[in-house]
Amino acid sequence: MTIELTFLGTGSMVPTKDRNVQSILLEREGEIILFDCGEGTQRQMNIAGYSRAKVRKVFLTHWHGDHVSGLIGLIQTIFNSDYQHTLHIYGPKGTKMRMEHLRKTVDFENKVDLEIHELTPGVGQLEVAHENEDYSVECAPMKHGTACIGYRFQEKDRIRINMDHAFKEYGLKTGPLVGKLKRGETVEFKGKKITPDDVCYKVTGKTFVLIPDTGLNNTIPTLADQADLMICEASFTNEHEHKAKEFKHLTAAQAALLAQQAGVSKLIITHFSQRYPDTENHLKEAKVHFPETEAAHDFLKVKL
Repeated sequence: MTIELTFLGTGSMVPTKDRNVQSILLEREGEIILFDCGEGTQRQMNIAGYSRAKVRKVFLTHWHGDHVSGLIGLIQTIFNSDYQHTLHIYGPKGTKMRMEHLRKTVDFENKVDLEIHELTPGVGQLEVAHENEDYSVECAPMKHGTACIGYRFQEKDRIRINMDHAFKEYGLKTGPLVGKLKRGETVEFKGKKITPDDVCYKVTGKTFVLIPDTGLNNTIPTLADQADLMICEASFTNEHEHKAKEFKHLTAAQAALLAQQAGVSKLIITHFSQRYPDTENHLKEAKVHFPETEAAHDFLKVKL
């Protein structure tokens, strides 16, 4: 199973001609999950070729406008279509109240089936935001000017059958016995006992972590520990480190050091201040500490 991530917006606060504000789209098995929904997210989805009717969950990091201002339009569009699902929205403390206010700003002609989940992880702690049989999403508090949380998306490990080996060695084909083997049961076929160890192997689930707007904090390496991919805000270069500290953001170098500390496989930096004409210095400063760094741009696609 492939996870594909698409960066719908990679700028901070103000959209520019090259960068929209924040939103990251995750697609897995036909399900679309959004992480933040800044202004213009719907249009970015159209350009990238994604159906809004496939959005099932929206995970909000915090309630600054550049991360949520596209939400009400997305909701209205979804429920003006033939949407047969409940849309789940997750966010930090205050999300239920803010969603109530947001819904009152427009008139809805169709029924809106929303379920709001307010997340309140303790300082330095990880909280499970959502879990099903395929994956879990954990969250942890960040250090910003308003309640803000980062997310860890973790696929669960899967058991697979080596069907070529199972057929050649035991004559076993697809069927109920294969399901039992995947569940860890020993089966008997044509007088032979077959254990899971004989024909099964484990596929390790992929992990990606989103570190949104935040100042330096000790929770980030814990949340990002050994992730396949860490996506991290890097609003500033070293030249403006004082502004990063003042506004509770990170520099590219700080993001890279955190990735190094967490032992992640790859880092993608994003959320660039509009003051910079390009990300050349961000990338240069990050790679000093973490060579496996890439700078995001709108519509960048990454497969895990």
